[in-house]
Amino acid sequence: MIEIIILAFASPLLSGIITKIKNNLRFRKGPGIFQPYFNLIKFFSKEEVVSEHASWIFRIAPPVVFAAAFSALFLLPFGFTGDLIAILFLLSLGRFFLALGGLDPASAFGGMGSSREMFISSLTEPVAMLAVFAIYLDASNIMAVAALFLVALAETSRIPVDNQETHLELTMVHEAMFLEYSGRSLSLIEIAAYIKQLIFFLIIALLIFPGFNGFLFLAAKLLFLCVLVAVTEVSLAKMRLFRVTDFVSFAGLLAVAGIIWKIL
Repeated sequence: MIEIIILAFASPLLSGIITKIKNNLRFRKGPGIFQPYFNLIKFFSKEEVVSEHASWIFRIAPPVVFAAAFSALFLLPFGFTGDLIAILFLLSLGRFFLALGGLDPASAFGGMGSSREMFISSLTEPVAMLAVFAIYLDASNIMAVAALFLVALAETSRIPVDNQETHLELTMVHEAMFLEYSGRSLSLIEIAAYIKQLIFFLIIALLIFPGFNGFLFLAAKLLFLCVLVAVTEVSLAKMRLFRVTDFVSFAGLLAVAGIIWKIL
C-alpha cells in the first residue's frame, strides 16, 4: 500500500519532467519540474463552483475517476495478461464517468470534449486489446510495445492526438471535459490523469528489456520515455480530429504485425 501511495504521489513528476525537457528543446526557461505539484496545491485551496444545471453525476465523477486510476496501480507490476485487461477496463471506467461529468452541466464545450474523447477511445481501445494479445504471445515484441506507445500518446492526451497546452476551447479534447470543474474536484481529475500517464509509462517500461526492472533501471527507462514524448511533442503538430483515425490505424497495424510475426 505504501508503494502505491508513493507511485501516486510521484506521478505528477513525469509531466513536470516532460514539460521541462520540451522547454529546454525550445530554448525556453519555463516552469520547474515540480510545477504540477504547485498547481494541485492551488486547486485544493480554491473554492468549488458548481453549475446550477449539474446533477449528482457531475459531483461523483471526479472521485470515481480518481478511484479507478488509483485502483489500477494495484495491478502493477502485472503478473499475467489478465492484469493488463483489468487495467484497461479500470481506465476506461474512469474515462466514461469523466465524459458523463463533461456532459452533465449542459456546457457546449464539455459536451464537445466528451464526444471527441469517446470517439478517440472507440479507436484506441480495440488497438490496445490487440497490443495486449501480441504481448501475451511475446512480452518482448517490439512492434506490440511500439503500438502500445502510440496508444499511450492518444490515451494521455499527448501530441499529435491532443494538445494539453492549448487554451483554445474549440480544439480541446480531454481538457474540454472538465472545463466546468474547479477546486478539489479539478485536482482529483488532474491527479487521475497523472496516474493514468504513469501507468502507461510503467507498462511500457516494464516491457522494454524486461530482465532489467530494478529501481534504477526502471527510473532510467521512465526518463527515456519522458524524453521520447517530449521530442515527439516538439517535433510534431496536433492532428485534426479525423486524422486521428490514420494515427490509431497505424498503431493497429503494428499490433497486428506483431501478432503475425509471432505466429509465423
